[in-house]
Amino acid sequence: MKRLQTWTIWLTTMLALSAAAEAREIRIVGSSTVFPFSTTVAEQFGANSRFPTPIVEATGSGSGIKLFCEGVGPNSPDIANSSRPMKGSEWDLCRSNGVTDIVEVVIGYDGIVLANAKRAEAFNVTLEQIFLALAREVPVNGRLTPNPYQRWSDISSDLPDLPIQVFGPPPSSGTRDAFLELVMTPGARKFPSLVAIEEDDAGLFTEIAHAIREDGKWIDAGENDGAIVQRLTKNPEALGVFGFSFLIQNEDRIRGALVDDIPPTFEEIASGRYEISRSLFFYLKKAHLGMIPGLAEFLNTFTSEKAWGDEGYLIDKGLIPLPLETRRAATARVRALEVMKDRPK
Repeated sequence: MKRLQTWTIWLTTMLALSAAAEAREIRIVGSSTVFPFSTTVAEQFGANSRFPTPIVEATGSGSGIKLFCEGVGPNSPDIANSSRPMKGSEWDLCRSNGVTDIVEVVIGYDGIVLANAKRAEAFNVTLEQIFLALAREVPVNGRLTPNPYQRWSDISSDLPDLPIQVFGPPPSSGTRDAFLELVMTPGARKFPSLVAIEEDDAGLFTEIAHAIREDGKWIDAGENDGAIVQRLTKNPEALGVFGFSFLIQNEDRIRGALVDDIPPTFEEIASGRYEISRSLFFYLKKAHLGMIPGLAEFLNTFTSEKAWGDEGYLIDKGLIPLPLETRRAATARVRALEVMKDRPK
C-alpha cells in the first residue's frame, strides 16, 4: 500500500510538471551578445513552426548560466546563451542542482570592438595602449603605479587628445570576461616587468592584468549593449566595448577602432587577423527535451544551414560562421545530443 501511495505521488507530480511545461514557451536566458542571434532564430521559429515563439532574455552570460543551473523543471530556463565557455564553478553549480546532462553548442564567432560615434575622431590603438588606458595599475619606469593617464594623448601623441572614457560591460558579462582575456591579458604581456611577475606568480599577474580602473574612466554600462551604443551617439568623446554584432547593426551611427592597424570587419575576424575574437555558445538542458514542447525542433532550427550557415540569415546580424567542416561536425554532435563529459577548466 505504501509503495502504491509513493508511486501515485510520483505520477501526480510528473503529470503536474508535464502540464506546466505544456503551458509555456521555450525560455532562453544569458548573453546580450548572443541575444540578437537567438531572438532572430526564435522569431523565425515562431513564424514557421506550430510552436510559440521562444522567450529570450538578455541577462548576461554569468547571470544566465546561474539561472540555467538552478534546476530541472518548467520553472527553470531551457537554454543559456554565453559569450564565453562555461566555467568549472558553473558546472559544479549545475550538478549540485541536478542539471547533469548539458549539451554545449558553439554557434560561431564574434569580435569584441572598441567603438565610438561615427562623427567623432577615428581611433587606431594597440593592445598595449588599451591596457595603459584602462588598467587600475600600470608600469611606470618599471614600477607598478596607480594609473596616471587621463587622456588618450597622455599615452601616445598619435592618439586623439580626448579624455579616457569607456563604457563597458559589467563583471557578470561574458563580453567583460572575454575583454579581460583577449585584450587586457595580452596587453599586460607587452611589459617586461609584468612578464617577470607572471613567470614568478601567474595568479598575481592575472589579478593585475584583469583589474580595471575604478576612477570613472571605465563606466559599467549594464548588460544591454544597445544602451552603450546610445550613449556613444550622445557623447562623441567616449568609446564603448561590445560585440561585433552591435557594430554591424549600428554602422550608420558608430564605427569600430582599428586594433594594431586591423579593422573589426567580418572578413578580418573570420580570417583571424583581427585579434580580439571569440567563440559564442549556448547550453541546452537535455532533460527538458522531453518536457518542453518544440525544444528539439528549435535546436534543429538554430543549427540549420539556413540559420548559421555561410549564407544563413544570422550573417546579417553579425555572426561569423564556423568553417564548413567544423560546422558539420558540430551539427552532428548536436543531432546526437552529445553532452559535456568533463568539467571545464
